[in-house]
Amino acid sequence: MSGESLPYIGMKDYFFSIIIFGSVLFSLAAQDAIPKPSISSQAAVLIDAATGTLLFDKNGDNVIPPASLAKLMTIHIALNEVAEGNASLDEVVGLPRQSWAINQPPRSSLMYLASGHIVTLRELLLGLAIPSGNDAAVAVALRFAPTVEAFAERMNQEAQWFGLSTTHFVEPSGVSEYNLTTAKEFVLFCQEYLKLHPETLRDYHSVRDFAYPKTENLAPVYRGRPNTIIRHNNNTLLETFEGVDGLKTGYIDESGYNIAITAEREQTRFIAVILGATALRLRDEDGRKLLAWGFEHFKTLRPVPEPLPPIQVWKGKEDTAELSAPTLLEFTAFTERGKYLRWETELADPVIAPLPAGSKIGELVLYDDIGELRRFPLLASSEIEQGGFFKRLWDTIRLFFRSLKAG
Repeated sequence: MSGESLPYIGMKDYFFSIIIFGSVLFSLAAQDAIPKPSISSQAAVLIDAATGTLLFDKNGDNVIPPASLAKLMTIHIALNEVAEGNASLDEVVGLPRQSWAINQPPRSSLMYLASGHIVTLRELLLGLAIPSGNDAAVAVALRFAPTVEAFAERMNQEAQWFGLSTTHFVEPSGVSEYNLTTAKEFVLFCQEYLKLHPETLRDYHSVRDFAYPKTENLAPVYRGRPNTIIRHNNNTLLETFEGVDGLKTGYIDESGYNIAITAEREQTRFIAVILGATALRLRDEDGRKLLAWGFEHFKTLRPVPEPLPPIQVWKGKEDTAELSAPTLLEFTAFTERGKYLRWETELADPVIAPLPAGSKIGELVLYDDIGELRRFPLLASSEIEQGGFFKRLWDTIRLFFRSLKAG
């Protein structure tokens, strides 16, 4: 397959600052020629986590409650507070009455927080990630805001910062049908979440089991009988699909079964968001189908260019200019592409001063055994000022005779 590039989701420019270089790689026709999996859920999208390339889209703009996927935003805010030095993962968090398990809505997923429990922020985040505790969400919210409603406003501010125009939160657990998102927007949030907090896959989202309360979580008088409950991660694909290491599941009646899922194989990571499955079995089946289809047909390429020699500059104070290419050359390719890579440069000729820094003066072209694969801009690394009168005159004469010779 050849042609132009896979399309990018056009949210915020900063989401895609690493993938906008050069010409595109695949045409929509080439991508659409690949048979797509049949997905039963109401909405589903799949992206390359490294590049943001949209690979699959079914009703990606439909507005659907995220359910407990909202807890990823709650975790994000808490981890930001830790990163900024305003909190510690090992601090003991107070548990207002509002956060106790007995005060959560009926049929809530629970960590089983109770009066007098001694619990750290790290444990609360595990309680959010694994048993999906609505009580843990309230406890975290009240650690970082005076009210649950005020914390929801922080969630909305973060959503706006990420450029998510439709996503809206009214509380931190996802239990409300008035929390709203789309599959396209939430997959972009997951992409940025993993860039900001890559450790969460290891520390929270791929952890299989969570035991609470343990002896140390109880007041001394109750430690003889902790009645510990072991909860298993609701993301069953951690056990059944190679490479899955996150992220989060969710369910409320108004949305159906949701999942934000990610998997990595051979340095390619995909993220899928599935919203509105009518059954847990169908949600997981759709997740397996999407990820398997992604790994079958696509991969992330990260080619390393050869060193670039300086180029000649005419009529400048300097006779040569250094070239710079994008520092991160990565893009999404079809799985059969990317073997036997080679580079070529296509340069403007002649290059004449003045030459501002960052001027595009050519392209770095990547080929494989099938043909042209990708183009990246070549830029002037620094400014080259115009030379003096005699330098300009001499180079003008040289260029004249050079053109005669070329003709």
